[in-house]
Amino acid sequence: MSDAILDASACEIARRVSAGEISAQEIARACLDRIGARDGELRAFLSTAPDDLLASAKAIDDKRARGEALGALAGVPVALKDALCTRFAPTTAGSKILERYVPPYDATVVARLRAQDALLPGKTNMDEFAMGSSNENSAYGACRNPWDLARTPGGSSGGSAVAVAARMTPAALGSDTGGSIRQPAALTGTVGVKPTYGRVSRYGLVAFASSLDQIGPIASDVRGAARVLAAIAGDDPKDATVAAVPSGAFEEACEKSVRGLRVGVPEEYFGAGLDREVDASVREAIAVLEKDGCTIVPISLPHTRHAVATYYVVATAEASSNLARFDGVRYGLRKDGPDLHALYGRTRDAGFGREVKRRILLGTFVLSAGYYDAYYAKAQKVRALIARDFEDAFTQCDAIASPTSPTPAFRLGEKSNDPLAMYMSDVCTLPASLAGIPAISVPCRANAGGLPIGVQLAARAMDEATLFSLGAAIERAFPPRAARSCTP
Repeated sequence: MSDAILDASACEIARRVSAGEISAQEIARACLDRIGARDGELRAFLSTAPDDLLASAKAIDDKRARGEALGALAGVPVALKDALCTRFAPTTAGSKILERYVPPYDATVVARLRAQDALLPGKTNMDEFAMGSSNENSAYGACRNPWDLARTPGGSSGGSAVAVAARMTPAALGSDTGGSIRQPAALTGTVGVKPTYGRVSRYGLVAFASSLDQIGPIASDVRGAARVLAAIAGDDPKDATVAAVPSGAFEEACEKSVRGLRVGVPEEYFGAGLDREVDASVREAIAVLEKDGCTIVPISLPHTRHAVATYYVVATAEASSNLARFDGVRYGLRKDGPDLHALYGRTRDAGFGREVKRRILLGTFVLSAGYYDAYYAKAQKVRALIARDFEDAFTQCDAIASPTSPTPAFRLGEKSNDPLAMYMSDVCTLPASLAGIPAISVPCRANAGGLPIGVQLAARAMDEATLFSLGAAIERAFPPRAARSCTP
């Protein structure tokens, strides 16, 4: 059959499979066909698992034939960022140090997708250990933005965003430490959700910065993102940081009126460095919410200007600690030497890329004796001030609207030799990550060249429902569009 079914939303595919209008096996084959046709130039996938995919699809069809109820994601292909542990495919985290490594267990979110009868076609490209904003730090080569193959899809969850933008899958999972779901969603015209820290289990996620990492969905539409988040959220005894809070009626929120909601607009997000067309498009999306009955409230988040510096102290410190486990002794790459010290050094030198080494060195420095108080302890204090800014703002409003990225997708190689310029790509997304609050990126009007632009919405902790209501309202004004610039 044609692969056109993959142009449908996740919710529509699940409805058709559950109703018996199409089989999961047909969708699985269509998914493999589209990946085969489009991924050669996009490089969104690092690995695929056709045998597992087809076996899972048959099991779903057999389940329906027996008259059993199917899960909420029945027959929906969901791509997985390669930082999520899977028994059926390698988990490399985009690094040579984990090349060909196959974990002995599945991440909690992977198990939960299977429990809802999702199809899992493979693992997507990413910046090494999620450290990057362009996907160019992948040890296996950068993936490309389907709207313009010369441009980045963003990072670090670039492959997941590309898989959805090119409609190879209607949904995917990414991880977001400082913007790694939202920024690529904005640059590829998809919907990306960073849930509240503690909403989704991190068990089985290869750690970058444990107090910031969060798993979330990227989808072709807001409702699809809501359904995937509902499937993966919830308490997990394997992750002590998860809050035992009900998931909430995320899909129902997509149909809820936004009339009466107060939307804050922070002046700090609309200053120098913001692309003119991004500014205009985001303001147009805010005007849509006002037309739908929202009250627009000017607010201030004064410590936003410190977010980049704060993040790159806290995150690198945690990365320095987390990545110590990759030593060549227990799993992954091993480069032998005359003694243990040499084994460690040779393995890590050969296995880690340039950006990962840079961040390990930065993190080790800020944690070292004599510098801990000057850098790490101070950064934690500023992080608390950033969180307090949001708390104060939410006394005046129910959600906060801003650009997701200060620019549309930039050209591959444009910022590769300027780490600070690359780090500034996440200037709009970092504050919500540091505060641990939920945020969503939703496409608004594209720029004159057709490149996507995203508006970011943030809300109080555990109030993802409000984000889905507001995101759906914006989506009605700017309907989803699939990237067609890549070879069909």
